[in-house]
Amino acid sequence: MSRRTSRHKRDERGSSMVLIIGFAAVLALGVAVVVDASAAYLQRQGLDTLADGAALAGADAGATGRDVYEGGVPDERLELTQPQARAAVRSYLREVGAYDKYPGLSYDVDVDATRITVDLRAPVDLPLSVPGSPDRPLVGASGSAVVEPE
Repeated sequence: MSRRTSRHKRDERGSSMVLIIGFAAVLALGVAVVVDASAAYLQRQGLDTLADGAALAGADAGATGRDVYEGGVPDERLELTQPQARAAVRSYLREVGAYDKYPGLSYDVDVDATRITVDLRAPVDLPLSVPGSPDRPLVGASGSAVVEPE
């Protein structure tokens, strides 16, 4: 009977070792997901700030033209064109070093009757690799500013 009991214990030890290794793998995968999600969140926060600044720079382009210096800020909507806004956003992103900090950064500018909206996208370098995740996922942010004075 003692032989049977020792064999039974040996079988249980092997099963618990596989269980421990499985839990360790799940835990490591969970840590990797949390670390990667945190890195993506932090980059999105940085892009949010950058998008807000770019939108303000674009809106400011409508308030710094020659007409404003000669006649003051108009009571109605500021004269801001799409090319003018894009140029101001591009200039702002260069001045603050956004292209160095976020390689692969791209942007869209939309000007409508009351506001300018800037959408930024940049690939994020994830610190850990999770199986099945994209190699270079994109993170995006949006910022807007009013171009109609009150």
